[in-house]
Amino acid sequence: MTIFKKITGIGTAALLALTLTACGSDDTNDSSKGKAEAGSRSVGETVEYNIVGIDPGSGHMEATAKALEVYDLKDWNVIAGNGAAMTAALKRAYDKEEPIVITGWNPHWKFLKYDLKFLDDPELVYGDSEEIHSIGRIGLQKDLPEAYEIFQRFKWGTDDMSEIMVAIEDGTKPEKAAQNWVDANEDKIAEWTSGVNKVDGDEIKLVYAPWDSEIASHNMMKIVLEDMGYDVTLTAVEPGPMFSAIADGGADATFAAWLPITHKTYVEKFEGKLDDIGVNMVGVRQGLVVPAYMEDVNSIEDLKK
Repeated sequence: MTIFKKITGIGTAALLALTLTACGSDDTNDSSKGKAEAGSRSVGETVEYNIVGIDPGSGHMEATAKALEVYDLKDWNVIAGNGAAMTAALKRAYDKEEPIVITGWNPHWKFLKYDLKFLDDPELVYGDSEEIHSIGRIGLQKDLPEAYEIFQRFKWGTDDMSEIMVAIEDGTKPEKAAQNWVDANEDKIAEWTSGVNKVDGDEIKLVYAPWDSEIASHNMMKIVLEDMGYDVTLTAVEPGPMFSAIADGGADATFAAWLPITHKTYVEKFEGKLDDIGVNMVGVRQGLVVPAYMEDVNSIEDLKK
């Protein structure tokens, strides 16, 4: 079994169509009927042996492919799409209390909107817990010392990030949601910037993976840097190009490196070409996620039943 065999690429529209079909397109079907049908079938049968995933180039998807091997889930496949398609599929299933298995990570707004649970991972394929690191290009400290010092000091919590994510999900534009958080957290911003000299229009390029969590963190840091006098460019790319851009100097920094598991492959690939500036968040987690109403599914091992 390889990652190429077990991860199925699919466009966003196609993924949504598949999900609607799997969940049932007849809105007149009530949740009790769905539960009754699910109770007579295995977990795999209820979801057609599909795990709804995200971007095929993400380390999270690579870990999920490995999980299928480690737990001997021969009949299962991971549907590659993107974060928006995954959360749309989750909402559709959740609203009807129907079974679904998704790739998930926290912090993410879905854990505040829905009652979800991570499946136990006794083999620790996804690791125990992870950290988010700030990564810069080689030479960043010399070229942009003020920004580098801010990045070294930058630390915040999952609740901080979640506050911005939930606001965005509720319809606030990312820039406005980030600005609202910055305005409400002047003391925390001061911990990062106090005593750091302002600059006059120095350019800085930030790159990030297009995930809700990273949209929140990078829009927030853009405001902080602009207030310090920087001319900031934000670019959303897939994880591979994100690390490549920093390694070759095309971008200056990112705050989206999940370690030691999720982005291990990229950090090893570009060893010696990246500056690990420091940890900006601890206690983050990734893995397979299901709604809490799937009471008989509590471990990845349960997917074999």
